[in-house]
Amino acid sequence: MVPAHGGRAAEPVYRPVLNGRRGELEALVHLDKAAAPLLAPVIDVHAVESCTVDLLGRLPAGLLPSIDVTMLPDGPESELVRWGVPVMPVIGLAESNRRLVAHGAAAGVYDRGAVLRLRTGQDRAGPDATTAAAERVWRLARLVPEQCDLLIDAGDVCCPADVRVAEPRVRRLAEWARRHAWRSVTVAAGGMPPTLARLPSDEPVRLDRFDWRLWQRLADLGVGYGDYGVDCAVPGSGEPADRLPTLRYTTDEAWWIYRWSRRGGRGDERLADLCRTLVAAPHWPAAGAGFSWGDHEIVRRARRCAGAGSPANWLAWSTSHHLAHVLAALPHPEGEQGGGTWHAGQEAPERGRPGRSRGGETRRAG
Repeated sequence: MVPAHGGRAAEPVYRPVLNGRRGELEALVHLDKAAAPLLAPVIDVHAVESCTVDLLGRLPAGLLPSIDVTMLPDGPESELVRWGVPVMPVIGLAESNRRLVAHGAAAGVYDRGAVLRLRTGQDRAGPDATTAAAERVWRLARLVPEQCDLLIDAGDVCCPADVRVAEPRVRRLAEWARRHAWRSVTVAAGGMPPTLARLPSDEPVRLDRFDWRLWQRLADLGVGYGDYGVDCAVPGSGEPADRLPTLRYTTDEAWWIYRWSRRGGRGDERLADLCRTLVAAPHWPAAGAGFSWGDHEIVRRARRCAGAGSPANWLAWSTSHHLAHVLAALPHPEGEQGGGTWHAGQEAPERGRPGRSRGGETRRAG
């Protein structure tokens, strides 16, 4: 069951935070092999389903997921070393001693280190207390900062006010991060509303990507990019039962939400009409079906070459397109956006130009 992930051909530039459901994992399974080394997905696992470990074992070579089992109770299911697939543990500051030891064992078995996840809404004890908590993690998990990627999780940012609140919190944590030699530092946020059921149906609805807007405002920090894919960042919010065919289609600054009820009650007819409308839209990519596995599946439905699928399929296709779109939008220069160690006093890039160093004095944590 252990796949030959092998070494990475490139440093990852994108750290999406995805739910450990079948839809998101299917999108990762069908990721283009050339793109796989550029992703470092964080998988939030709320329950270990029968398909979870199987799908993780089918991920393409070069794609190493990080697994967050914070929502699972202490026990065999939360001990990643028992899963039998190469993964990295995601560690929070408030983990129990027992779990920190277990995460350290998993990091040691696969020799890939760990991800330390700081949530801006919860981890707000001040720089010295945060350092003390991080040192406890390193001590019990037998890790050092150079073996850890730092994920600053800004959580839910669904409007301009959320962005204004999140930015100074992220900046404070990023300033604290300069005290330590992290392997990388990434900021993640989620901009999708917790439910789409109140949106109009039978017409594309535009939703701003405020998570992307937040990262653009933080460009001077030189941090990597993460988001919550096409899902909500609120833990356990979940989408209420909605059987309408739905696609969440990512563009540069927005998502286009397609919820379709027209053409009677047959799901395959409704989805085919939805997909034909999407394929004819101005935001359909020039590469068409070749842009991603998800786009290929959408074209197949537009041509009535396959059935309507299920909500898990619609989420998989939407996520697949989203991952491809973000990777195409992010810069990939060697040693930037996730490559190299986060050194104390590292020079920051010019605002609005991620990854390019500027001259002047070195910024240091106080």
